[in-house]
Order: sequence, then structure tokens, then C-alpha cells
Amino acid sequence: MVQSAGTCTMALGRLGKCCRSLLHAPSKGVFFGVLQPGWIESCIGAKRHLLSEDVIKLEDFQQRKLAVAHLVTGSKGNYIELFSQKLLRNELVLRDELKLLLHLCQSADDMVIARDAIYRYHAENRNLAYGEFKFGPLFMRLCYELGLEEMAAATITDKNMIGFFNDATSFNITIDMLFTKGLYENALEVLRTMRNQNISFNKDTLTLATGICYKLNTAESYRICTALIEEKQAKGYFIPRHAYCFAIALALRRNDIEKAQSLYSQIMNTDSRICQNLKVLILAISGAMNDAISILSAATLSKSPYFVKKPEFSQEVVDLLRLQSEGGPHMPKVEQLVTQLEQAGQVIQQTLDDLLCHTHKGNRRKQAPVLEERRTSRRTLRPLQSTLLSE
Repeated sequence: MVQSAGTCTMALGRLGKCCRSLLHAPSKGVFFGVLQPGWIESCIGAKRHLLSEDVIKLEDFQQRKLAVAHLVTGSKGNYIELFSQKLLRNELVLRDELKLLLHLCQSADDMVIARDAIYRYHAENRNLAYGEFKFGPLFMRLCYELGLEEMAAATITDKNMIGFFNDATSFNITIDMLFTKGLYENALEVLRTMRNQNISFNKDTLTLATGICYKLNTAESYRICTALIEEKQAKGYFIPRHAYCFAIALALRRNDIEKAQSLYSQIMNTDSRICQNLKVLILAISGAMNDAISILSAATLSKSPYFVKKPEFSQEVVDLLRLQSEGGPHMPKVEQLVTQLEQAGQVIQQTLDDLLCHTHKGNRRKQAPVLEERRTSRRTLRPLQSTLLSE
């Protein structure tokens, strides 16, 4: 037996948070190219998610799933099987039933039923407002958790589902999981679908879009990236620094130094490690050795307190600077500065791709540890109901 979906929905907010994120740690990759002007070539490096947990909210979703599991007295398998039979009988799919189903899915087989359920629900309610609750992000978080990026992409780009995924979050989560797996062409197709359905691009979309274009590194992706940045600038939209950095790196990969310089000049706050590295890279490639040396000199003379992190430069960047100065009047000074930075631990092995594909931690507060399950009420001192973890 399963408690009513309405009861489960109401009780979700009463349950404590009790599971950790199941996101797998991304594998490290290598950003490699020939160290000379136009050196940044194909990249098969860092494949990781770009959006923080603040946006993906996978941890919150998993906590709600655990809460629902405690609210269901029967097995989740029985409920999912019953739902499958309900679909075969062409019965009406109710909102709270669908919500409960999506919180009980634990496998790819379960997700096939869930996918069929959202198709049926959308067909039955295509001309009705769904209310404030959005099923799109819920379905995509399930796909993210279970590693079903291909199902996610196929579903969100299906013309039969137009109107169901009517929010930027669903598209962003899908693009992010495709980015994680290195499926950049698929991610670009999802981005096109988003544009065709007139779903507004927010700051997270811009970061994802420029990241995809950077990874693809084609004439077409460069055109798309440049056009997108220019369009948003013309409309006065906020463009994240991360998006600018991807666009700059792509411009360098396409040997468009002038565009890279122009984009860099538009970043409001360049006080970050990736901006510093990109600046030295631009100066080295453009031949402005004196300016590049000035940045390295300032980094070696930094008098910051011990607890303030000193400027760090990628080995790739200093290697390029060395190569550019080789045989010229600036070579001795560059060698001296690089040696000083290496001795001070300010030359790092992280590649430019590692720095670019870094995922920000976001602003979530650290959650309290899970406490041992209570069996009695603090208020009445009576045993708690078996279906609840706490009041």
C-alpha cells in the first residue's frame, strides 16, 4: 500500500535533510597545444560540470527523494509497476501521482516509465497551465543523478514535448550534464532548441553556451559565441566573467588576438587567477613582453599576508612566455621571474583548460550533520509514526 500522493507532498517539508550529493568527482584532463601564436588547438581535456550545486540542486533533490522513500510504506517497485500498468490502461495521470513517481525512480528502467508518464501527462494537459510546480527540472535532475544524459537530450529536444520544459533551468541542467560527458554537439543542439522555443538565456546559459563553443573550437562555434556575446551586450544584459573567459580563450584558439583583447577589456573585475593567466597569454602572443613582465614582477613582489593567496600562473602560460622571449632582449628577465615564481610555488600544473572548466562552489551554507533518527516525540514523549523520521 502507498500513502496518498497529497500526503507525501505535504509531508516533504517536514522531513530532515539526510543524504549527501552523489555527484562524481570530475576527472582531470589536459589542455594541450603548440606553444606559439595560435598554439591553442584541439582540447579533449577537462570534462566536468560548469554549474554549481546552487543551480543544479541535485543534493536537495536527493534529500527529497529520501524523504519520500520514508513516506511510502510499501515498496517503490510495487508503486512503479502499478504506475506502468496504469499507463497501459490509458488512465489519466494526476499531478501528485507523477510527482511521487519521479521521486521514487532509482534506475534506468524506472526512468523509462517516468519518461512515458511525462509524455502522457503533457499530452493530457498540453492546453492547461501546470501551476507553479515545474516537472522539467525534476525530470532532468533524475537524469543527472542516474547518468541518463542521452535520454535527457532526446526528451527535451522532442517537438512533442514543446511547452513542457518551459524554463531555463531544465535546459541548463541538460546542457551541463552533456558538457560533463563531453557531448558538445548534443549540448549545442539543446541550446538551439532552447533558442527556437524562445526560452530566455540567463547568466548560467551564457556560461554554458560559451563553454560549449570553446570546447567545439570550430568556425561555426566561434561565430555563435561571438554573436551571442554581442547580442547580449547590445541589449544591456549582464555577462558573467566566466563566459567572457571562455570567449577570450576561444578567440585565442581561433588566432583572433584583437577580439580576445577587446573581450578582455570588457571584464569589469579581472581579479581572478584565470583572468591573470589570460592577460599574460594575450600579452605574450601579441608581443607585448614589457607588459607581461610587469605582471610577473608584481606577482613576485607581492607583500600580501601569508593567509592571502598569491597570484599563480599555469605552467603552460610561463612556458609560452619563455618561448616568446627566447633569443631576445627580454629572455634573461623572463627566466629570472619564472624561476622566482617557481621557487615561491606560484607556478601551478593546472592547465588553462582546468582553470576554465573550474566549477564554482556557489553560496550554499554548510549543512548540519545528520543526527541519529529519533523514535519519540520531543513534545509528547510518545513514539513517532513509523513513516516519519522526525516531526
